[in-house]
Amino acid sequence: MKAEAFLPDDYRPAEDEPFMNHRQLEYFRRKLIGWKNELLAGSKDTIEGLQDSSRNFPDVSDRASEETDRALELRTRDRQRKVVSKIDAALRRIDEGEYGYCLSTGEPISLKRLDARPIATMTLEAQERHERREKVHRDD
Repeated sequence: MKAEAFLPDDYRPAEDEPFMNHRQLEYFRRKLIGWKNELLAGSKDTIEGLQDSSRNFPDVSDRASEETDRALELRTRDRQRKVVSKIDAALRRIDEGEYGYCLSTGEPISLKRLDARPIATMTLEAQERHERREKVHRDD
């Protein structure tokens, strides 16, 4: 593992510094790892909650409500599992020196976009083009 760059607690990537320098990479690495840890802790809570809530409700509507809640929770966790996979991919891109660059155009992704969505793989413009093409193909 590379030596960690010193980061003050209030550090935020700025446009006037070299793009994806050591400090920016470390900032995004920490942000991604923190997000991943939050998601994994939530998953653990869900598993424990599902194990605890395996009660048998005599009332049909209570049982149906419990099943609906469970299904919703599982769908949420599945989406979060996919996000964890994207976080892992972003961490790999940091290690490989590819983080912050659009997979479609090779252009730098804006720091503002990466700060809001650190798993972004495309510039906003490339993402919009991609979504428009996807919509056209879905409508066919």
